[in-house]
Amino acid sequence: MADLFWLSDEAWKALDPHLPHGKPGKPRVDDRRVISGILFVLKTGCRWRDVPPEYGPSTTIYNRYNRWSQRDIWQRAFAKMAAAGEVPDELSLDSSHVKAHRSASGAKRGKRQKRSAVRAAAERRRSMPWPMIAADRSPSS
Repeated sequence: MADLFWLSDEAWKALDPHLPHGKPGKPRVDDRRVISGILFVLKTGCRWRDVPPEYGPSTTIYNRYNRWSQRDIWQRAFAKMAAAGEVPDELSLDSSHVKAHRSASGAKRGKRQKRSAVRAAAERRRSMPWPMIAADRSPSS
């Protein structure tokens, strides 16, 4: 199993004030543990159901991520955290890459040349709009 990811004390202190607190209903399980599980899934790319049991039930982790995404809690929390800190000298948004399958760019079409847009616009249409002649007929007709 891969090494588990846990939020540091410093990261948790920065994130905790931006999370929803005091909501009515059943008390939530440990936010720090569940958020660490969410970040583990996002970091490793594993399926939600394959999250290690140390983070808690996978259903809880997925539901928390999904519900907070729908309520824009993640966006607001990260926007507030980003606005509060200094801008670093270097930024890296995403330095990963994904290898695409060789057919991801489209199918091979042989040596056929592509039509120019001007020539295609000048050609006669191959289809025509079908009039809606049966639209005003009643079912009894």
